[in-house]
Amino acid sequence: MTRLTGRALRVTIFIGESDLWHHKPVYTEIVHRARKTGLAGASVFRGIEGFGASSLIHTQRLLSLSEDLPVAIVIVDAEDKIRAFLPQLDELVEEGLVILDDCEVIRYVGREQAK
Repeated sequence: MTRLTGRALRVTIFIGESDLWHHKPVYTEIVHRARKTGLAGASVFRGIEGFGASSLIHTQRLLSLSEDLPVAIVIVDAEDKIRAFLPQLDELVEEGLVILDDCEVIRYVGREQAK
C-alpha cells in the first residue's frame, strides 16, 4: 500500500465526459494509467454545469440536456510522481485544462484487503 503524508502535489484535469481515447472515455484511461503507474489514487467527478475555453455552456438541466458534461479527475501524490505522469496527460488531453496545486496530505488510509 502506498504511504503518503505531508507535502504533495495535486493535479486536476478538466475535460468533457464525451472525450474519447481509442473508443474509451479519456477519464477512464487517465484513471487506469494512474493506477498502472502506481500513483496513490485518482477520482473522477462529474459536473452538473460548466464551460471552458470554447465558452459553450454544458448543463444537465432538462431544457438543455448536454451529452458532454464537465468532468474533473483529481490525483494527489508526491511531486516527483505527479510530474513524471504529466507526459501521459499531454498525450491524452486534447481539449481541456490541467492544473497543479501544492497540497498537504493529512490522512491517507485505505481498507485492509481480505486475505
